[in-house]
Amino acid sequence: MAEDIRALIFDLDGVITDTVELHYRSWIQLAGEVGLPIPADFRDMLRGVSRRESLKRLLNGHTVDEETAQEWMRRKNMYYLAFIAFLTPEAILPGIMAILDDADRRGIKKAVASSSMNAKFVLRKLGLFDRMDAISDTSMIPRAKPEPDLFMWAAGRLGVLPSESVVFEDASDGVQAARAGGFWVVGLGDLALEKAHVRYPDLSGISLDEILKAVAALQ
Repeated sequence: MAEDIRALIFDLDGVITDTVELHYRSWIQLAGEVGLPIPADFRDMLRGVSRRESLKRLLNGHTVDEETAQEWMRRKNMYYLAFIAFLTPEAILPGIMAILDDADRRGIKKAVASSSMNAKFVLRKLGLFDRMDAISDTSMIPRAKPEPDLFMWAAGRLGVLPSESVVFEDASDGVQAARAGGFWVVGLGDLALEKAHVRYPDLSGISLDEILKAVAALQ
């Protein structure tokens, strides 16, 4: 039942704010400096994956030594931090604030589970850091998405079961991770996220009540 849902767990990039473009621009800057070709659809490849996995996808089958990989990831992150320094609450995607407000009224806990190790910094820039009851990133867990560790850590921190939690995701790896952990999943954006329990193009105009009723109908 809808009243059994005790927590909402959000991916960050593409769900709360669209920083995928900033990740993309940061990798493009690095690629231009080191002479790497850009794979087709590289922007979409960045959704929901770690910095290490992003570099792997940029390399597209090529290899570099670990020292070079670390230096390139450091440089990419430096460029990304410069971009997100200008984020403001205006960058919060439509529908998010209404859902957070409604969750507060209902006593539903809220968390962010992000592949980005800059998640806390981004949330502070958006003014949402203090709205979250837990924040998990890849520095806290042994395995990144598509493994369920990020979501399991967040649920544990919140003191809820996966079956009592709804995950919001915009990437197939994230949907796979949440499903593997036994969470209910709302897929956003690409309707090819067929493994999500409920799908919307975005959260604009979508109420938490509507989401909870859609999940309850599947229970």
